[in-house]
Amino acid sequence: MGLFRGFVFLLVLCLLHQSNTSFIKLNNNGFEDIVIVIDPSVPEDEKIIEQIEDMVTTASTYLFEATEKRFFFKNVSILIPENWKENPQYKRPKHENHKHADVIVAPPTLPGRDEPYTKQFTECGEKGEYIHFTPDLLLGKKQNEYGPPGKLFVHEWAHLRWGVFDEYNEDQPFYRAKSKKIEATRCSAGISGRNRVYKCQGGSCLSRACRIDSTTKLYGKDCQFFPDKVQTEKASIMFMQSIDSVVEFCNEKTHNQEAPSLQNIKCNFRSTWEVISNSEDFKNTIPMVTPPPPPVFSLLKISQRIVCLVLDKSGSMGGKDRLNRMNQAAKHFLLQTVENGSWVGMVHFDSTATIVNKLIQIKSSDERNTLMAGLPTYPLGGTSICSGIKYAFQVIGELHSQLDGSEVLLLTDGEDNTASSCIDEVKQSGAIVHFIALGRAADEAVIEMSKITGGSHFYVSDEAQNNGLIDAFGALTSGNTDLSQKSLQLESKGLTLNSNAWMNDTVIIDSTVGKDTFFLITWNSLPPSISLWDPSGTIMENFTVDATSKMAYLSIPGTAKVGTWAYNLQAKANPETLTITVTSRAANSSVPPITVNAKMNKDVNSFPSPMIVYAEILQGYVPVLGANVTAFIESQNGHTEVLELLDNGAAYTENGRYSLKVRAHGGANTARLKLRPPLNRAAYIPGWVVNGEIEANPPRPEIDEDTQTTLEDFSRTASGGAFVVSQVPSLPLPDQYPPSQITDLDATVHEDKIILTWTAPGDNFDVGKVQRYIIRISASILDLRDSFDDALQVNTTDLSPKEANSKESFAFKPENISEENATHIFIAIKSIDKSNLTSKVSNIAQVTLFIPQANPDDIDPTPTPTPTPTPDKSHNSGVNISTLVLSVIGSVVIVNFILSTTI
Repeated sequence: MGLFRGFVFLLVLCLLHQSNTSFIKLNNNGFEDIVIVIDPSVPEDEKIIEQIEDMVTTASTYLFEATEKRFFFKNVSILIPENWKENPQYKRPKHENHKHADVIVAPPTLPGRDEPYTKQFTECGEKGEYIHFTPDLLLGKKQNEYGPPGKLFVHEWAHLRWGVFDEYNEDQPFYRAKSKKIEATRCSAGISGRNRVYKCQGGSCLSRACRIDSTTKLYGKDCQFFPDKVQTEKASIMFMQSIDSVVEFCNEKTHNQEAPSLQNIKCNFRSTWEVISNSEDFKNTIPMVTPPPPPVFSLLKISQRIVCLVLDKSGSMGGKDRLNRMNQAAKHFLLQTVENGSWVGMVHFDSTATIVNKLIQIKSSDERNTLMAGLPTYPLGGTSICSGIKYAFQVIGELHSQLDGSEVLLLTDGEDNTASSCIDEVKQSGAIVHFIALGRAADEAVIEMSKITGGSHFYVSDEAQNNGLIDAFGALTSGNTDLSQKSLQLESKGLTLNSNAWMNDTVIIDSTVGKDTFFLITWNSLPPSISLWDPSGTIMENFTVDATSKMAYLSIPGTAKVGTWAYNLQAKANPETLTITVTSRAANSSVPPITVNAKMNKDVNSFPSPMIVYAEILQGYVPVLGANVTAFIESQNGHTEVLELLDNGAAYTENGRYSLKVRAHGGANTARLKLRPPLNRAAYIPGWVVNGEIEANPPRPEIDEDTQTTLEDFSRTASGGAFVVSQVPSLPLPDQYPPSQITDLDATVHEDKIILTWTAPGDNFDVGKVQRYIIRISASILDLRDSFDDALQVNTTDLSPKEANSKESFAFKPENISEENATHIFIAIKSIDKSNLTSKVSNIAQVTLFIPQANPDDIDPTPTPTPTPTPDKSHNSGVNISTLVLSVIGSVVIVNFILSTTI
């Protein structure tokens, strides 16, 4: 975690979908502007479009009834891949693209596993990233296993929109109920069915009763819950929406608080309907008195990219080498970033605007060179941003009468008090405005244009060694092109050299990339000596030197060799600033490249709310674990803080604008693919009980979650955009940050003691060391949750806190639990810092005071092997410790994090 003058950054590695900004709005009870994207890898099949429309239409009615006549789906855009054939019904998209997808239709994340899921890494009640459906699921091929697509969509929509969680748990499919029986994890508890083992091998299948695990005293891991096909229970949609009778979310009356469901774990034992009822959507609506209209669909087909560069050449661009740095970045964009087949034009502006290049389609290096020749050569005049934007619209309009989906890439270093005059025109145009602000000034009106059109915006300081302009231009790849066609940044770094004239390092090119590999070197004063060697030791020559723009570049023909490339740059001036940028594309369109994406939790924030840096590393949709990830946060004055996992933090220096860049590096001994099914997914139904007999569904491919594929060395960098912080007070700062919540409290039993383990929080979130811990126990989980301070306190005199991120351990005897009918002991912790600030109550661990009874119809009389018993050394401490059985509730590790370590 980093502290910038009291403003906290948390660096979190997680699964996120690029930098998602949903356009969904709730208007008069109806959800508008939902974007459903069909991935380019999906083979063309018009039935998929029909099935999407059927799914959403059915789901709208189901959602309306399930939410007590409050919500329905009003309009939806379906984004169709560019490689599908044309259709007169298809229109050109406006701001809709993969970056803003609410639903993605794509092949399974893992082969053969068609479960729908929602990318959801935030807390209870917070919106998710996107929903993933597979083509086979939409086409009805998996209905027996997952239920009708319309009901599935409502299940996933509740994840996405309201931040609720599943009411089952594949890691804890059974639990010890207060009835002292073994029950399946479900909601409501009234859902009936049978617990059985069902195995198929060699064309024949066998059903048998479950066996008791000698360690957990629950059913073994091969035991499954088979629901009755005919039910009367109406809840819950977040358990098994596929059951015909299920039409409601669990509420306070029907919620099963005993079960270790993900909803209980993540939402502090609140029902899904309680969470939904507390949402802003719910608070801002009242039930409708008439049924809603059916959804309206827009069919949008991705087409060739159209982009116009709008470049500031006003007099202020002459200072701090700004014009030249802009040209360096623009040349890199034209040479490497913009995709073949794109249409590109150029406009310059100062107090007026000039069309320099009408739209040219990029087919070869000739068109790229023509555009580069049109870059501005000298700065002069004032600043009229709207003039530049209007001329860009004119350039685009000559090719297409409508501006829908076209892009304006605007760079300026100044404010313009007339910029707000064209906001409405921009909003109505259908074009996307990307904004790069160079220096301290950034016009708020243009930032607003970028946000309302779905564009990106970047703040870049005047410090050349941070490579910010090239990074910003490089991040502006097409939002709708296939990933295999996108330029990926492998390296981006710079140094200001004084006494040492050398900048030496290596760049890793892994086997997932290598096509169109491009090396770019820039300098401030004199061309450096450049030496570059491929992995076999062959020196690379023929760099193109552009002395006017102070840059040199080399494009590697074909596919670059896999391995470590080494470079030596020797400065010829003192001081000198050198930078290097390396980009490449996927080596094979059928093998997804490794990617890194980054974003902040907010665009605008104020003290003392922390900023969170989210980053993800993926290959396709599969997470990459174990990589080293570093965040670079640069202020508008050029000061850069470097934050790494388990860092001790740094201090803010100012209010203002900041930019984010993330670097990921994976070594052959550390980085690996985690082959596990996605979490927050609809429950797979192994089969149904019909007339007392099990009718099994086709088994899904089993995934060994311990299986991990080790990856080769790789490196990636990515820009995470820009954000603003404010209201940071002057020093000295008050202590505003309590210890972070403990989320991994665990309990085990040894002889007559309960042993607790957890990860130590810090004095300020996860930095430093807490002053003390308060541990309390109760026989009631809700009393512990709601009235922690009134629960029985454990003596922690001998517990001395460790530094943040250390492993803590503490043992105690559970005395004075006097409730006569108690069945469990529940344990929770709070942390206190030196300023007496208190953390949230931890997750709740529990131990059970009985051995649960199995249903005689569910168990196999054949006993499982039992370990040699340990002699009972317990003594009377208020409970019979020899019957304590471990159970844990509330661990945060269920979320889709690659890592969730704060720095």
